[in-house]
Amino acid sequence: MKLLPLAMLLAALAVAPAAAHVAGEAPLDLDTALERSEAAVGTEVGGHVLTDARGRPLSLAAFRGRPLVISLVYTSCSSVCPATTQHLLDMVREAQRALGDDTFAVLSVGFDARNDTPTRLRAFAAAQGIDHSAWQLATADAETLHLLLDDLGFSYKAAAGGFLHVTQTTILDAEGRVYRQVYGDNFPLQVFLEPLKELVFGSTAQFGSVKNIVDRIRFLCTVYDPSTGAYRFDYSYFVGMAVGGFSLAVMGVIVFRLWYKNRRLIAAQRARQRG
Repeated sequence: MKLLPLAMLLAALAVAPAAAHVAGEAPLDLDTALERSEAAVGTEVGGHVLTDARGRPLSLAAFRGRPLVISLVYTSCSSVCPATTQHLLDMVREAQRALGDDTFAVLSVGFDARNDTPTRLRAFAAAQGIDHSAWQLATADAETLHLLLDDLGFSYKAAAGGFLHVTQTTILDAEGRVYRQVYGDNFPLQVFLEPLKELVFGSTAQFGSVKNIVDRIRFLCTVYDPSTGAYRFDYSYFVGMAVGGFSLAVMGVIVFRLWYKNRRLIAAQRARQRG
């Protein structure tokens, strides 16, 4: 199962709540933005060459061979981007404890080509407490960013004081394909960890212990509720399994009764023939 059930998730506003749209700019359409984001799953991300926080070239091709977590931010953001980064820091620490420090890489990409300079990326990393040895930051020129964001299915619009954008964390597989989109600034650990476990250990490794089975069930049944802006546990998965199981049981009973009735008729016919 590659996608969370109905993962059409709410976009977060990365500007102050009172900020207005830039004059003449159409507002960000959430349905279109989120459909585009989910449609990117399976897309192979190009080996785009970015510029890291020290001003050096950084090719995405260099991350091939292990999963890559990409967080999309802009450095002048004062609300959602820092909150998302802090939450992601916690999730990364937990994932590293479970999977190992070097089993996946993390990259924050500043998508504001004009303002997300290497200097500002370094300041953002320092403010957020990001360890450069385990987590890189990068940006690029406008054209390269456009191509990268298109590969990732990421949408944003300029707004007074910043940008409106989907709060999106993208997980790439070892071949650089979009494997999963994770949304929001406070997502559960299972939503982040389970895709990485699938990529690092293989999907069959989820069932090696009772804890992993429970985690896997929680992952499959966790969906994003746009009305609250949070993930919740969806019991419809179990309802569907129960209905399916009941239907199979009923069909089994019907088939058995038909088989038994037919067997009795055959036995009666044979008895008459012998008589």
